Amino acid sequence: MTYSRPLLAATLALTLAACGQRTPVSAPTASTPAASPTANDEVISGAYLIGFREDALKTQSLSQQAVFQAQAVTAAGGTLTGQWGDISAAAARLSPAALAKLQANPLVDYVEPDLLRYALGSRSGGTDAQGSKARLGVQNLKAQDLYAASGETTWGDAALRVPTLRTSGYIGAGVAVCVTDTGIDGNHPEFQRKLKGFKNFITTETNRNDPYALNDVSHHGTHVSGTIFAQYGTGTGASGLQAGQDPNGVGGVASGINLYMARVLGDTGSGSSSGIINGVNWCVSQLKSQGGTEDKVVVSMSLGGGRKSRTEERAYSAAYSKGALIVAATGNDGAAVSYPAAYSSVVAIGATDINDAKADFSNFGPEVDLVGPGVDVLSSIPLGQGVAAKASGGGVAFSDVQAADLSGKGTVSGTVVAAGGTNNEFCGAGTRNAALGGKIALISRGTCSFEEKTANAVGSGATAVLIYNNVAGSLGMSLTNAYTVPVAGLTQADGTGLLGKLPTTGTVSVTGADYEYFNGTSMATPHVSAAAAVVWAANPTLSNAQLLSLLKSTARDLGPAGRDDNFGSGLVDPVKAITGK
Repeated sequence: MTYSRPLLAATLALTLAACGQRTPVSAPTASTPAASPTANDEVISGAYLIGFREDALKTQSLSQQAVFQAQAVTAAGGTLTGQWGDISAAAARLSPAALAKLQANPLVDYVEPDLLRYALGSRSGGTDAQGSKARLGVQNLKAQDLYAASGETTWGDAALRVPTLRTSGYIGAGVAVCVTDTGIDGNHPEFQRKLKGFKNFITTETNRNDPYALNDVSHHGTHVSGTIFAQYGTGTGASGLQAGQDPNGVGGVASGINLYMARVLGDTGSGSSSGIINGVNWCVSQLKSQGGTEDKVVVSMSLGGGRKSRTEERAYSAAYSKGALIVAATGNDGAAVSYPAAYSSVVAIGATDINDAKADFSNFGPEVDLVGPGVDVLSSIPLGQGVAAKASGGGVAFSDVQAADLSGKGTVSGTVVAAGGTNNEFCGAGTRNAALGGKIALISRGTCSFEEKTANAVGSGATAVLIYNNVAGSLGMSLTNAYTVPVAGLTQADGTGLLGKLPTTGTVSVTGADYEYFNGTSMATPHVSAAAAVVWAANPTLSNAQLLSLLKSTARDLGPAGRDDNFGSGLVDPVKAITGK
């Protein structure tokens, strides 16, 4: 029985493949991702991808090849978990002994680990004393900023001249964008229940197969999708807005495209190479040439990792050869371009800020093709899952208040007092101040982490925490632990002004939000994916290769003249690609 079941599964898999379908590979359970994973962190224990020699098996039919592959894996003592007939590859669970036997098989080209890939974006904010930068939010534009948000137009939309595109009717109609990510909150008003297709490729999960039920726990996929597809007009915005945000929310770069979501990353924001390949194949299967209903498909991949995979390289090359344009994030380590972005068949996207400067986290190298807006990008998240804040003190309502990630929610009014310590920074693990009991603690950013300050204040009995910046600009914060009291950041001016009025009364309110600011090449990627879709819709006779060439030749050159390793060909410019201006 251990022999016949994989054999039967393989035969069935190739029979389905001949009908334009694929058998999905079960994605191994992903562990919590490291902040900056190393190559070893990406290996999934016991899970392998096997590439067979295509030249040796080319005389056999696909069904014969599948039978042979299943027999090879079973004979070695492994368990076949899936196959991709068009690239002569398979996935399996292997013991060390089974691995050695397969490696010795002369018809096996290679055996490599199945790898973890990670979402490449996160909520704007910092976790250490001086590591975060002033957030360039909608209401915090400075004189030197190149782009201004207005209404539903985010600064990223402004950078890509989306209002000009929309005025001329260029919204991507007739082109599909398929996002491979953590899922989507299909109920968000920005999508108006217009999602064209959804499929979950984390096969170890249950009850995550409905885009209109809980599936995007990490928020990443909903954010990426909003940048691409958020709808315009009265009543499309959700109620949980950020400070100063337009009541109708935000607008996407390509609000007319057909949106698909392949959930390939789990709740931790990670997923396996095998599962992601299945998701990409499903995206490509939407093409009419592959049995689907779409003329053009852009695959948007805001994910990656540091280790190369020969199976991925085969898979993405095959997807590209079928006519899809595959766009992926370069990574956020400020180092070499990650995979899959580094493969030649994938368009690699770096990130810029509001001043057309390279984001300091954006990976760079000869593989970079284009860049897009990726710093402090405002977009949709699952309803109610974000945080928004208001605060006042000494009779003044502050206009730029940022709720900390993992803050408690609620409204607290009472006496505001200084937390104490050197420069009012309240540092030192376990530091306590009994005067904070039942009061709102006001603390300066400084030489210790936001976490330490918050823990000290809450441990002292504070009912809410306000931390003010020690440099100009907003103060966004990410905390390690969740708190039951509201925690929010103030600008330097508001914080020092309040400090001079103490003791005084104040109010801190943190509520759920339906939008958030995120940073990452993950945020740049959907800008470029959507821009590519808009240009493709305006030039439907172009092949994917011709489209990429057009996007590169019309990109706005940044940095040194000509192509460079930080910006590639430059900031994507869909207006110029369409109109030449």
